[in-house]
This record gives sequence, C-alpha cells and structure tokens, in this order.
Amino acid sequence: MIRARLTIAATLLGAGLAATAFAQTPAAPPMTSVLAGKKFTPPIKGDAQVDFIATPTKREGQTLVTKIQVKNMSAAPIARLKIAETWYDKEGNAIPGGDAVINGLLQPGEVQTLEIKTPVNLKMTASKMQFTHANGPVNKPHKVTKFDGGADAKPAAKAAPKKK
Repeated sequence: MIRARLTIAATLLGAGLAATAFAQTPAAPPMTSVLAGKKFTPPIKGDAQVDFIATPTKREGQTLVTKIQVKNMSAAPIARLKIAETWYDKEGNAIPGGDAVINGLLQPGEVQTLEIKTPVNLKMTASKMQFTHANGPVNKPHKVTKFDGGADAKPAAKAAPKKK
C-alpha cells in the first residue's frame, strides 16, 4: 500500500515539474534560411564541359608529374572534378597511373591546376586521361593551347602545312 502511494506521489510530482519546465521555456526563434538572399547554383549533373591545357609529363626522381590546367566551360559549377591518368606499355597492357582531384566546386569560367603524380615504370610508353566529376562524366574534354577570355577558347589543332 505504501509503495502504491509513493508511486502515485512520485508520478504527480514528476508531472508537475515537467509542466512547469515546459511552461517556462521561451519560444524558439523563427527558422530562417541560411541561403536567404544569396544566389546559389546547384552543381551540374550529367555531362560537364571542360577545356584543359596539359603540359608535357616530366620525370622528378622516381615519379612522373603531369600538370593540367582545367577551365569549367559549363553554365553550372562542377563538383569534385577528377582526372585519372592510365599508362600503357608497347603491347597495350594497362599500367596503373595516378589521379588528381579538385575538392569542392569548380565555378563556371574558373581555372585551376591539377598535378598528377605517378610512380615510374620503365615499360610506360603512352598515357590516357579520363575526366569525371561527382555527378557524372566529362565525355568530351577539349584540349586547348591557351584559355582565351570566355567560351571562345580554340581547340588545339595541328599546324597546317605551309604553301609554297
């Protein structure tokens, strides 16, 4: 009997304390958007457009270093642009290469430099680069000789033979 009275008293006391605690809690401030008044363009999904300039690969000790400048030619930012370089021997067998990543967003028109480091293998003869990003591929990256102002960068082409 005493246990039942103590249980009921404890329950009433706990409910009374909880009611006073909730009654005294001030109202939370209204929720406001973090991006209110700011322009936000979501990253591109699917195929992205990229121009790039690749310098010749140089050997530094036991490492091959390839420096690549990339420019976003898409209308939206590119998230986590990645370039993977695969090397091949004379027979066409793949040799593991290196990769480089831009952490974050590459904004439209922005130029950044990536550096791919690959351990030297004496069987390496040719390489191929594959461009991807967090939300899809870069199917046709355009190799250019220099970045002009905007979207009018000229693709790299072989020099035409001179006429006599």
